[in-house]
Amino acid sequence: MTTSRAPALPGALRRGLDEWAQSEGMIWAFIFKALLTAFIALWLAYRLELPQANTVLATVFIVMQPESGQVLAKSFYRILGTLLGLTVTVPLIALFAQERVLFLLCLSLWIGVCTAGAARYRDFRGYGCVLAGYTAALIGLPSIAAPEGAFMQALWRVLEISLGILCSGLVSALILPQNSSTSLRRLLATRFRDFAGFAGAALAGQLDGQRLEQLNARFAGEAVVLDNLRNASAFEDPHFRMRSGRLGRLNHEFMVLSTRFHGLHQLLQRLQGEAGEQVRTALAPCLAGVGAVLAPLGQHLCSEADAEVLAQRLSDSKRELMQQIRDARQQLAAQQPSDGQLLDFNTAAEQLYRFTSDLHDYALTHASLLVHRHAREQWQDSFTPRANSLAAAVTGMRSALLVLLLGGFWIATAWPSGETCVLTAAMVAGLMASAPSPWQQSLRLLIGAMGSAVLGGLLQFWVLPWLDGFALLFCALAPVFAFGAWLLARSQTAGYGTGLLLWFCIVALPANLPAYDFHRLLNEYLAALLAIGLTTLSLALILPPDRPWLWRRLEHDLRMRVVFAVSGRLKGLVAGFESGTRDLLNQAQVSAVGRPEVQRRLLRWMFAVLEIGQAVIELRQEQARLPAEPCYGEGMPWQVAIRALGRALVRLFIQPDEGNRLRALAAVEQAIATVRQTPENRPPQFDSSPLRRVLSYLHFIRSSLLDPNSPLAAGSFVDAA
Repeated sequence: MTTSRAPALPGALRRGLDEWAQSEGMIWAFIFKALLTAFIALWLAYRLELPQANTVLATVFIVMQPESGQVLAKSFYRILGTLLGLTVTVPLIALFAQERVLFLLCLSLWIGVCTAGAARYRDFRGYGCVLAGYTAALIGLPSIAAPEGAFMQALWRVLEISLGILCSGLVSALILPQNSSTSLRRLLATRFRDFAGFAGAALAGQLDGQRLEQLNARFAGEAVVLDNLRNASAFEDPHFRMRSGRLGRLNHEFMVLSTRFHGLHQLLQRLQGEAGEQVRTALAPCLAGVGAVLAPLGQHLCSEADAEVLAQRLSDSKRELMQQIRDARQQLAAQQPSDGQLLDFNTAAEQLYRFTSDLHDYALTHASLLVHRHAREQWQDSFTPRANSLAAAVTGMRSALLVLLLGGFWIATAWPSGETCVLTAAMVAGLMASAPSPWQQSLRLLIGAMGSAVLGGLLQFWVLPWLDGFALLFCALAPVFAFGAWLLARSQTAGYGTGLLLWFCIVALPANLPAYDFHRLLNEYLAALLAIGLTTLSLALILPPDRPWLWRRLEHDLRMRVVFAVSGRLKGLVAGFESGTRDLLNQAQVSAVGRPEVQRRLLRWMFAVLEIGQAVIELRQEQARLPAEPCYGEGMPWQVAIRALGRALVRLFIQPDEGNRLRALAAVEQAIATVRQTPENRPPQFDSSPLRRVLSYLHFIRSSLLDPNSPLAAGSFVDAA
């Protein structure tokens, strides 16, 4: 027994160590790097005799992230935000040095604009907006009392922030690097594996509707995450920087692929009754062939080499599928089907063929990542995030009002710690601009800051006065930094860690010439805690973002994506439509956490928008590619009918009600009838007949409008009211 177990022990131990390294080990590596960065940055700040070493350390802990790409991206946008804030603040000081009220008013407006920008972008660019506002406050507030030293204060703050950024970037990139590119590869592989698995199960009729909704909501969020990872990876890895265009294209093609499959699946689900069963039976061999391609892909992670093999297989499968569709059509024709059955078959067959083509395009782009340079890198479109303009404006207005009120109180009372109060409010308002549950996150910051007050007081008056030298000082500070980094490394406790580390560094960190003043420390912490508490109250009381008003606005924005599909420019329309719709859904899902009925309603709206919007865009693309023949002329009745359908869809999605739904249905029926009556000198297959494809798009729009599970279904408007 002992002999048989001995060889297995090292393998089991190795697997255990690997699992630990991928979970707890990464957290301890992050703690080690945080301590090393803090040690280097603090030593340099003291050695260079910078006026505010706390700004250097605060920058370190704001920038520190588990992955080096995120650190570098954050650092880049922090520098841009800092320079922008400096550029705005210095002229304001020059203009209003003697008018404190006017200066505070302008500063509040600027912070409001920057906070609104952070809520608008919600990525690294949003972080740059946060820093543009915070830097303006950091430089501008001290100048209210001493405007003559404002320029030197600005230079010192830029140097201190730059030092913190430099230390964070170097340590993160050189010491135990955890690359964003690794997370990007993992996300690409797992997302496609899960998609292939659920698509194969859905084609085989083995996937329930709830699971389908959950996966589509997850894929929408991952599209946003992947684009952020792509941007972060470009900062750390030249391998991924050379492939940035293909990675963006890959993300876009996956969105198109998932939209296509959802439309196909919904169309198959709508084939009910005996007539629908005949169509499904005729399509069964075609569905089985595509399912056979997908089945093995759902069992393992797909590499670039696997994608190359898949692309070749799909190239052959497309030719086989075309012949299978023609054979199935002949089989169905022998049963003398109705016109509706033929239209159902042709539409479903075209959706299936296009799904296979989209899958082939995705495999080609994935396989192209094997080489440094490839023609598919030439990708001009980009992920276009969307945000509700009213929500962003409310966020900016809230922060501007808070800074103005606290600043006015500071000026009126000559409160010695008023500067810290206003600066803290500006910082917290900016940090919470893009948080999913801002008042809850702000409350976590408040609790963390309270913890820092306790630890800061103990260290300031019971430990630090007894120490001599930097080594002993850092040994005393290290437990606080390590505990804060441990909290920061976990998503559930990151808010507490941020509050602990930031306000410990800002308030309790000793200066180069330390002064142990109990009253100053108490006043500074009271100012910081008051500012965070008031910010939390404002986030909870002044139009909080996790309330019905925002859900209604996001639902309206989702519906307006169809208006964009009808009236937007064709260039870049697909990428803008797909990415914007998913970004809006991701915001809606986050803002409605804990409200599954709201999330499900918004998800159903996204499905309706994607189905009809994609069909409208492809219909417009088909019209743009029409050959110069009389039957395709702009003045033909079917062209006029399609334009009328576009206007009807715009009215329906701007104002969804039963009357507009019936008018849209009548318009699509009229367009279908007019296309059918138009003679065409081409074989009546979708691969050769433009009007056959136009008819398929129109029928798909009609089936979506008639879907009983759609938010546009008859009777749903009464329920919603």
